[in-house]
Amino acid sequence: MRYCVVGAGLSGAVIARSLGEAGHKVLVVDERSHLGGNCHSARDPETGVMTHIYGPHIFHTSNERVWSYVTRFAEMRPYNHRVVAVAKSGVYSLPLNLMTINQFFKRCMGPAEARAFIASKVRKIEEPRNFEEQALALMGEELYEAFFKGYTSKQWGMSPTDLPASVLKRLPARFDYNDSYFAHHYQAIPSGGYTAMAENILRAPNVEVRLNCRFEELSENFAHVFYSGPLDRFFGFRLGRLGYRTLDFERMIDKGDFQGAAVINYCDADVPFTRITEHKYFAPWEKDNFDMTLCYREYSRAAGAQDIPYYPIRLANEQKLLRSYIELAQATEKVSFVGRLGTYRYLDMDVTIEEALAASDRLLELIARGEAPPSFFVEP
Repeated sequence: MRYCVVGAGLSGAVIARSLGEAGHKVLVVDERSHLGGNCHSARDPETGVMTHIYGPHIFHTSNERVWSYVTRFAEMRPYNHRVVAVAKSGVYSLPLNLMTINQFFKRCMGPAEARAFIASKVRKIEEPRNFEEQALALMGEELYEAFFKGYTSKQWGMSPTDLPASVLKRLPARFDYNDSYFAHHYQAIPSGGYTAMAENILRAPNVEVRLNCRFEELSENFAHVFYSGPLDRFFGFRLGRLGYRTLDFERMIDKGDFQGAAVINYCDADVPFTRITEHKYFAPWEKDNFDMTLCYREYSRAAGAQDIPYYPIRLANEQKLLRSYIELAQATEKVSFVGRLGTYRYLDMDVTIEEALAASDRLLELIARGEAPPSFFVEP
């Protein structure tokens, strides 16, 4: 019997290739018409611009194994992601850095002075109970109100006081002029797009790929299933639906340049969208080749039954429901749940690949010993 991988995103592609290269027959199915999952990219037929169909995806990592892996399957072109923010009628750079701080407060401070200045602004909160208190303890009221309060409310559809403090994971300020959004050693985008990279990963011995195919339609008996679709969907939502945020995209075509940057965040609460992305800037090596430009306004909202899930909410109610689904999964034989949707976690692409490679290592060891793979290689 062969193995089945459900989902042709990065998790599924890596696991399928590992199995195929080890001599095992694999069927990969995906109900969409393309490979790559939500990092799918394609040439826009009207403008010719390489487009991140489900929103921007920037590859960044410091993991040497992951970097070595992706460079096997794609030409990775250097790309340093920078984000511009519009807040309270001003234009600033993100993450918060020394330029942002000096511009916002109309000062000319060096690093030490800026540190002391921000320290004088923060609230003394020993144990922040929510996102807002965490932000006030890190940066003070003015920066929080300008850059985070409205944007966070739009992105998550709730008050920052209802979000856990952990959502704000690290100090969101730099006391130098470094405006690079990511700090990882490798930052790049595949020159041919992510879908081409996924296609190359899946171009492996013993691997059959079947698109426009729902797993529920299959009648074949498999040795084991690796499921990277939504965890609750596998069980027919019998316990209820896990909460997600989704995105709506408003397409805009213009001549020349529209905004002069890949991403501009709109932080004010009275602006209904969260950001505008201009996609030719995600491929700076070719951005001057086009007469037209393609942009999208992004609107965040709660995901409905027919929507594409983007961000797991993971608040108290979802955590309780998640534990119940985990118990169901652990009682289900011959199925392992992997990836962002299968484990109900937000994952960057490098972490997705790192976890899929680690799962593949363990999987092949278990198969060699005649043992069954676990329900989860990584606990949700």
